[in-house]
Amino acid sequence: MSRISRNISIILRAERLIAQRHVAVAARRTGFYAAAGLAVGLAVIMLNVAGFFWLSASLSKPLAALIMAGANLLLAVILALLANTQNAQADTTAAVELRDMALQDIETEIKDTLSDARNTVTGIRRDPLAALSPDIISAILGLVLKYAKRRKVKPEE
Repeated sequence: MSRISRNISIILRAERLIAQRHVAVAARRTGFYAAAGLAVGLAVIMLNVAGFFWLSASLSKPLAALIMAGANLLLAVILALLANTQNAQADTTAAVELRDMALQDIETEIKDTLSDARNTVTGIRRDPLAALSPDIISAILGLVLKYAKRRKVKPEE
């Protein structure tokens, strides 16, 4: 049973490590998305105004606005793609492997225990007296010793 509790403890620790890595990656992704949003906001305010005035000097005003919007969207797509490249899989491979090994060890321990239980039941069915004799004898000896100790203590009182 101690192996099972140890393996359950290992599984819980591995799951906690996996979850921590996933949270860290999610936080990093959120940061990149926030940066992308901030970049889009700043691009809209600063570059659009400057680019619009620069392009409107040589092109029509609608075409200048369209070019500026396309540049802003391109920057947002690049930052979003960068955020999507973040992955927790490489960081959690060892923890996942450890968890799987512990689960496999628990399965083996349970199968061995069930096999021992089946063998005991089979032995009791075949020869109940021989299978239970050590347990019965030890229980009877325990009761006899207890009774003998009580008798020994009473005369002294």
